Amino acid sequence: MTHAKLAPVALPVTLFTGQWVDLTLEEVAGLAASWGYDGLEIACSGEHLDVWRAAEDDHYIAERRAILDRHGLKLFAISNHLAGQAVCDDPIDFRHQAIVRPRVWGDGPENDGGEGVRQRAAEEMKLTAKVARKLGVDTVVGFTGSNIWRYVAMFPPVPDAVIEGGFQDFATRWNPVLDVFDGEGVRFAHEVHPGEIAYDYWSSKRTLEALGNRPAFGFNWDPSHMMWQNIDPVGFIVDFADRIYHVDCKDTRIRPRNGRAGVMGSHLPWGDPRRGWDFVSTGHGDVPWEDSFRALRAAGYTGPISIEWEDAGMDRQHGAAEAVHFVRSLLWKTPEARFDAAFSQNAIE
Repeated sequence: MTHAKLAPVALPVTLFTGQWVDLTLEEVAGLAASWGYDGLEIACSGEHLDVWRAAEDDHYIAERRAILDRHGLKLFAISNHLAGQAVCDDPIDFRHQAIVRPRVWGDGPENDGGEGVRQRAAEEMKLTAKVARKLGVDTVVGFTGSNIWRYVAMFPPVPDAVIEGGFQDFATRWNPVLDVFDGEGVRFAHEVHPGEIAYDYWSSKRTLEALGNRPAFGFNWDPSHMMWQNIDPVGFIVDFADRIYHVDCKDTRIRPRNGRAGVMGSHLPWGDPRRGWDFVSTGHGDVPWEDSFRALRAAGYTGPISIEWEDAGMDRQHGAAEAVHFVRSLLWKTPEARFDAAFSQNAIE
């Protein structure tokens, strides 16, 4: 067995802007710079980045880059979770209207059951790859959607053919999108997440198989969604080492309450003390961060570590400012030689 070469220097720490789209990109960039972030993971939503406009307007691209430059920030990845969600989802309904751009929503599902929305969402994802290349980045983070997530409880009984059909539907819809990614030299980092085609360990393996293991598709490692599903986030890194294309840091606090709180959440809102788990700001939950970062180094990961803030019990500015220092404290420089090399006779002769 061979071991991957360790990353020699600390990795850049970035802020994901998805939870900050009520502010302008200029405002978020200013805050991130003041807290000591190295860059941003810009969400393709709100005012932050409109890929339809960016695909046609080079001046707009330059203006987005200038915002980062003014604040001394770099760009390593962009994300388009929201349009990606609509590519495979069935049904398409009010939830999607709230998250996709009006250009993608169009006339909604009224005339065709949402097929037009799915196709326009796929077009936006293709444009996202092209815009990523224009911005000089090679990674797009996002979701895929799924037309079989609704069957996760497997009751009423679901035939195997329906589940297999869901993976085939995913491959049919995403392979043309990934063809554009390949053409632009950009990779898609899917966030393993409930509601998606790949939401846990085995569905992730099956998703890769459905695509013929094509290199354009990998994973955004976000441990928060693995924790409450009882999936080992470190083991995921080890087993999918060559497919970890991006890292998002979000934490999960697991607090089962006397056997009453289940993993499904009981339709209780975030922050409700009756919940058995909650998303919390990075460093305040149960994710084994040090073990995870050691595993990422061993896997040869050299990309950004992006902070994603979600915490119903903490102000986001407090959380984001604190998280960058917490993460950076664990990104120490790795040794240039094995620690036991000093014991060799050759080392002292």
